[in-house]
Amino acid sequence: MKVRFGPAGRPLDYKGPTEGIPYYLRTVENLDAFEYQAVRGVRIKQNRAQLLGEEASKYDIRLSLHAPYAINFSSKKPSIIEASKKRLLQSVIAASWMNAKVVVFHPGYYGDLSPNKAVNTCIKALREVVEEIKALGIKAPLLGPETMGKLSQLGSLTEIILICQEVDMCIPVIDWAHIHARERGYLRDKDSFLKVINQIEKELGSDIAKNLHTHFTKVEFSDKGERKHRTLDELKYGPDFKPLAELIVEQDLYMTIISESPLLDKDAIKMKNIFKDIINTFKRKEQYQIR
Repeated sequence: MKVRFGPAGRPLDYKGPTEGIPYYLRTVENLDAFEYQAVRGVRIKQNRAQLLGEEASKYDIRLSLHAPYAINFSSKKPSIIEASKKRLLQSVIAASWMNAKVVVFHPGYYGDLSPNKAVNTCIKALREVVEEIKALGIKAPLLGPETMGKLSQLGSLTEIILICQEVDMCIPVIDWAHIHARERGYLRDKDSFLKVINQIEKELGSDIAKNLHTHFTKVEFSDKGERKHRTLDELKYGPDFKPLAELIVEQDLYMTIISESPLLDKDAIKMKNIFKDIINTFKRKEQYQIR
């Protein structure tokens, strides 16, 4: 078991083909996770996806895939829900080619629906997607509905947990910046991070709570929630990564932490270095297998 760090997308200075990213992350940057971005559409071909998966396995890089942004499972229009189901299914198929562990997706928007109606509409659509996935004989990856940062979006922590309780093959993807922005600065200290972990553990079990797939960046927000991602060095913005890193060590957690900072891999490296300093302080280096 280990805590893994990596970027949401191509490393900033990397110029080669997609399948070369695992080698670059491992040998140049000593990172060990990568979230492939299909946010504008699933365009990767099967042979390239399989090669990416082989290289990731070779260099011990944990892969995930972010599905297209054009997904809305709480729309009042059946055509939009059907198109969303198709996009998520395409994402799952591509992720299965590359042996990714989870497909991250944004559940949708409230629109004119009440939060309760929006969640129920989303759950119904996702159950239908899972039926199609199983009919194709696909057992992995898992589906990862993400906590969302804007108040107009379906995706509070409570809603994401409910979706995961009601839909097979779903695990929560915890975007710490989104929780911070949605709750207008909630993640101020270690206890606030712990409350999130405890809620997940209470509702979904300790195995899920201890092995979360997460996103991290600092974030600018307004009364409506998330506005803009910020870098780790922009001290006026939160949340701070150090309290989370300390909590991981104290609570024996094993997260994958994907950097969504504008600096992507650069800030993933900074987070890993912060984490290494903390586990050295706690004398827990062997437990976390940090290189």
